[in-house]
Amino acid sequence: MTLASVKVGMIAEETGALSFMGRANANVARMVVDEINANGGLLGRKIELYLEDGATTDAVAEAKAAKLVLQDKVDVIFGGIYSSTRQAIKGPAVVKGRTLYIYPEQYEGQECDPLIFCTGPVPAQQLDPLIPWLMHKTGARTFYLPSADYIWPHVMNERVRQLVTANGGSIVGEEYHPLDHMEYDETVARIMSSGADVVFNTIVPPGVVPFFAQLHNAGFQDRGGQLICTYFDENLLGLLPAPHVEGLYGCLDFYQSVSDPFSKTLLGAYDKRYHGKEQFTGGSACSGLYRGIKLWAAAVNEAGSLRQEDVIAALDHAGIAEGPGGPAEMVPGQHHVRMNMYIAQAKSGRFEIVESLGAIAPDEAMVPSVAESGRRPMA
Repeated sequence: MTLASVKVGMIAEETGALSFMGRANANVARMVVDEINANGGLLGRKIELYLEDGATTDAVAEAKAAKLVLQDKVDVIFGGIYSSTRQAIKGPAVVKGRTLYIYPEQYEGQECDPLIFCTGPVPAQQLDPLIPWLMHKTGARTFYLPSADYIWPHVMNERVRQLVTANGGSIVGEEYHPLDHMEYDETVARIMSSGADVVFNTIVPPGVVPFFAQLHNAGFQDRGGQLICTYFDENLLGLLPAPHVEGLYGCLDFYQSVSDPFSKTLLGAYDKRYHGKEQFTGGSACSGLYRGIKLWAAAVNEAGSLRQEDVIAALDHAGIAEGPGGPAEMVPGQHHVRMNMYIAQAKSGRFEIVESLGAIAPDEAMVPSVAESGRRPMA
């Protein structure tokens, strides 16, 4: 008798503005699932991957999440990059579908649902170490915040304002634009006239390319201005000329220059299998997705079943000894991951790590139990 397969749903942005990130995520999902299957699968069962294109459009992702739950009847769903996409997936997958959902991207934090686990960095892991470090290192005091107009930039900017003010600095400009906005001449003019020491950017693709080009052409870096973009990684560096982001600082859980043996071996295996422009990176959710699938698999093995309540209980404290950037473990009760973090700077088209911060806790709120939330998971 052949046991039924374990059904894993994955929503990746394989087309649209984030396709260069989404295709990398799809690659990672295939690679990790194949690796687990090659080692006997889970509980003696083969994992079957149901891969859907979210098309970098929230309404599409929402529809695909409904399909994965209602038609494919998956055991777990992974994916989503924009926070608005996470919220779009959450409706049909979690609220209506009562299905376990693992979100892999670095984001603004504050997701707090018994059926959702987040495996990318949050503000306590990115902003809290980076902003004071940069202000101390460079003497920067004035910050300008050009932003896309959705939840992630708003929450990140609020945290930046708190950190900058607490460290003796000030915000000299903050503005928001539609995600597909492409004309930034007026924004750049305001930044230059403000005399800001730092631009903390949360403009996202596709607009980030013309924004950084116009900011560079205006001479922002030439006059000593500092760039920060916490989602920027090697996939993003490939979108625009190196001088446009020369000196940019970021803080992520993984960069390709991380030197631990496992990270180097993992990156080599990915590059050998998927040789091309969609790279294995941190800001594009690849590291969080790898970590998420492995943590979920560890939880299934510990639970000894696919019963969702048992898997959630095991996932609450799951850990992996090896992963991109180092080991990782769920912080019990928080549904977020303690992981190694790194500050890096863009130099000549690549990221160089300037500070290895070690393991940092997510410092997120305690998640209510299923009973407290009034929402029962599927059996």
